[in-house]
Amino acid sequence: MIDILYFAWVRERIGLPKERLETAAPDVTALVEELKAREPRYAAAFADTRALRVALDQELADFDAPLAGVREVAFFPPMTGG
Repeated sequence: MIDILYFAWVRERIGLPKERLETAAPDVTALVEELKAREPRYAAAFADTRALRVALDQELADFDAPLAGVREVAFFPPMTGG
């Protein structure tokens, strides 16, 4: 099982702050494809992954990062500093 957290407009489009899933996805990209196939709201949220950042167990990661041993995946838009 893996916990998936959604923040900002990702959460708004999906309608959930978090969920727990069983997945066989080997990496983040495969997980995103799995999510997009679930329902149109997921497809809308993940339509352009260039507009998203991902963290695995609270560490920033790339979308090609492996999911083996990961307990938490968080998706969020880029943060702006200031």
